[in-house]
Amino acid sequence: MKRVLIVGAKSDIGMATALEYAKNGFDLYLASRNNHELNDFANIIRSKTDKKVTLLELDILDYKSHYSFYHNLQIKPVGIVSSVGYLGNQEKAALDLTETSKIIDTNYTGIVNLLNIISNDFKRQKSGFIVGISSVAGERGKKVNLIYSSAKAGFTAYLSGLRNDLSQFNIHVMTVIPGYVKTKMIEHLNTSKFLTATPEAVAKAIYNGQQNKKNTIYIKWIWKYIMIIVKLIPERIFKNMNI
Repeated sequence: MKRVLIVGAKSDIGMATALEYAKNGFDLYLASRNNHELNDFANIIRSKTDKKVTLLELDILDYKSHYSFYHNLQIKPVGIVSSVGYLGNQEKAALDLTETSKIIDTNYTGIVNLLNIISNDFKRQKSGFIVGISSVAGERGKKVNLIYSSAKAGFTAYLSGLRNDLSQFNIHVMTVIPGYVKTKMIEHLNTSKFLTATPEAVAKAIYNGQQNKKNTIYIKWIWKYIMIIVKLIPERIFKNMNI
């Protein structure tokens, strides 16, 4: 049976995406740290969809474990969805290299290392798909989350390059730009309902976009145009804006 690997499976988006793929006939690998915390959720998926769900332990910051993590899978996935993300604390990161490294390594270095391993295997098979969830924060750096936004900018650029590299091998790479999503990550923010999607809406958009081989998707269409405007603001003006 077809299996999809969900990395960052404990996140709200990861869980919603896992359920969406299971509803559409895919068995699942759910990878996260402390994966036992997903036991109840895995049982819910099994009862709702009758699909196989395998929980995998994965620390995205433990680079040395990534090769064995993937190559020890007896049945390789037909695709991977990464919902890995860590917003972190910008004020702390400005003073603490440990926090800076955690933000960068979670949102960029760690997942890139894993995707390099998987994409090389997909190349040999000449098939597969890769979905990476980036962020509108990566469209232009802002002082409120400059480390996070720079890491996500790097991840967006990586996915673009990976798409260019893998297209000749019949491998689909899709970049997801969610905007605000009603998750634990932004529960402290007062966001507009018009600009904020639900994890379930993100999951459906991911599945439909991947099935239709989209290159980049914005979950809420308005974000595409907001970011076009933001990127057009001259640097001499943007640098003095309080955003």
